[in-house]
Amino acid sequence: MSAITVPISETPRAWTLPYRGKVGMACLIIAESAIFTIFVVAYLFYLGKSLTGPTPREVLETPIFFTACLLSSSLTIHFASKLLERGKRGAFLGLWFLTIVLGGLFLFGTGQEWHRLIYERGLTISTNLFGTTYYSLVGLHAFHVTAGLLMLAIVLLFGLAGRVGREQSARVNVLSLYWHFVDVVWVVVFTVVYVLGR
Repeated sequence: MSAITVPISETPRAWTLPYRGKVGMACLIIAESAIFTIFVVAYLFYLGKSLTGPTPREVLETPIFFTACLLSSSLTIHFASKLLERGKRGAFLGLWFLTIVLGGLFLFGTGQEWHRLIYERGLTISTNLFGTTYYSLVGLHAFHVTAGLLMLAIVLLFGLAGRVGREQSARVNVLSLYWHFVDVVWVVVFTVVYVLGR
């Protein structure tokens, strides 16, 4: 039995650098994930260790509608980005605006919840350990949603001025990665605070 040796052609493959925007956003997301991890661990560590009330079971209400709004915004921003890649600016702007509305509704819900907790339930950041860790964790997430909404609004303004087209789709995709990150973080925060923490 004889073996035939077939030479493998060694053609050098051209290697291109990854898009800098995605690399930069990936680095930001990794760093921000570490920060959120610290806050989540602190929340879980101090859960149930408050010497005085109120407790999470007594005051927290599960924000299902506002959570659905935020998670839905991941779909709208994804489809908006895909539409921009195809050059459909009008549809892109419509879905981009809807993403901003859904994110704004989520922030409104957070503000409503905080108002109720502070003025009706007496839970502030200095009330007990639960208040401190709750406002720190949820507030950190709300800050990131606010920053994301500001960036989305800037893109919308540029889009309405006719300065966002198919050639900016890679940049828009990078921003959508940040928004997806904010949504994924909320899934973790929601699970920790409103499911496990009660």
